[in-house]
Amino acid sequence: MYLNVYVPQLQRVGGVVWYLRGHLGQRFASTAAVAPKSAAFVGAIEQYAKRHRIEVVSFQKGQRKDDITQQYLRRFRRTEGVLYIGKAQEKARVMRTARRRCARSGMTYPWIVESTAMVNHYYCYCVDEDFGPFFLKFCSYFPYNAKLCINGHEYAKCQLPKRGIGFEALDNGIGQCEDPKALQRICEGLTESKIERLLRKWLARLPHPFSPADRRAGYRYALSILQAEFSLTQVLDRPVVGRIFFEEVIRENLDLGRPGQVQLIFNRRVNARTPGRFRTRVLTEGVTPSLHIDYKHSRIKQYHKEGQALRTETTINDTYDFAIGRRLNNLPALRKVGFEANRRLLDVQRISHDCALGEDAFQRLQQPLALAGQRASALRFADTRVQALLHALVLFVFLARGFPNHDLRKHLAPLLGLSPSELTPGRMTYDLRRLRLHGLIERLSGTHRYRLTARGLQTALFYTRVYARILRPGLALINATAVAPRASLQRTFNAAQRAVDTWCDEVKLAA
Repeated sequence: MYLNVYVPQLQRVGGVVWYLRGHLGQRFASTAAVAPKSAAFVGAIEQYAKRHRIEVVSFQKGQRKDDITQQYLRRFRRTEGVLYIGKAQEKARVMRTARRRCARSGMTYPWIVESTAMVNHYYCYCVDEDFGPFFLKFCSYFPYNAKLCINGHEYAKCQLPKRGIGFEALDNGIGQCEDPKALQRICEGLTESKIERLLRKWLARLPHPFSPADRRAGYRYALSILQAEFSLTQVLDRPVVGRIFFEEVIRENLDLGRPGQVQLIFNRRVNARTPGRFRTRVLTEGVTPSLHIDYKHSRIKQYHKEGQALRTETTINDTYDFAIGRRLNNLPALRKVGFEANRRLLDVQRISHDCALGEDAFQRLQQPLALAGQRASALRFADTRVQALLHALVLFVFLARGFPNHDLRKHLAPLLGLSPSELTPGRMTYDLRRLRLHGLIERLSGTHRYRLTARGLQTALFYTRVYARILRPGLALINATAVAPRASLQRTFNAAQRAVDTWCDEVKLAA
């Protein structure tokens, strides 16, 4: 979460004028009166860093602040404290004094205006024993607005050891946990009151731009939500299947960004007057694709995280997109919107595609089977005998009375290059038993006849057609000794090979 830390009375020109004249007692409203306060605040930060031996780092343009923070975190040995203080010039919303001229007298007078300026910001990167790493960024110019950035996953990682629950961390998430239900309760227990206490705790420790007299007069910081990210990380027990699933999901759901789909996912009505572009984007970083769906200022992003998990996260950049206020007390309502959007997206994808079921079905056929005390060998996809067996089975699909052992043997033997006499009844019994135990055929009650099951017919057709029409001809075309070198598939593979070779040459890699 990225939170705005601000004094509500000082966000409008009228409130600033009252602060300068009514509270500070200035005759004219001019921000020159708070210049000493700004200088004192900057001096207090520098003295605080010097007194506590905290490094002050000047951020360079384009420098990743997270990388610097990780270096300090690796050296940090205490339960909590300030890691370092960062300094950077950034644009900020400020209150300025402009000179205006009276039309009647020609005299000039000061006037408070709202403006923007490039001013120094001070990043206080800290570690809290309950929240883990976070930062509080102060603007050094009046009215000293600040930003608070916290991470709910880091909060969970701090709470689990306190409860004696073992876990395995995942970057910005949890990979494994001894008590998942307790982990869920911890995540749900991150309330607005706990976030508020975190802010008050560190405002009391760090240099404060407002004096005790200001705070007693009601000029105290409040919190509002600038950006909130609600994520669902589903760790996969079979990561390869998860990657296949996600790539299939992307292919089958490229229309999710259309208004009709977006309004289902976000549960918001979309019409011609709804602002924003409605689109689905597939972005690729390296070889990892990510799916993006936009709604006004909010977005759902989905990607395969570290090859181990499916990550779905809804980022809300403007709470007004959902008719919810920005104050922190609206967090429960916003949380509901974010997590329901994640679930609705997953429900749409679950309806459209589920390759885990297909993977299970395929792998069951590739492994030996034990059922009711009987064992059956695997029906491996590329096994010559299995392919021949399934080709023969398809011939009996229209026989209502089924088929016996000798009929299957008569059709199977030629496919294996044998005569029926060379294929013993015992060998056929072995094949019939493994087909039956794998659920591809069933025995007719009271007879020695068999018939295909619905699953058996589908499996036989899929095995034989994919092998005969895709795998074998495809491999023949890409083989260097292929008889049809001008085939489109061969040309495509040759172009891909040339592109790889060219790239290797460019970067001076050995072929």
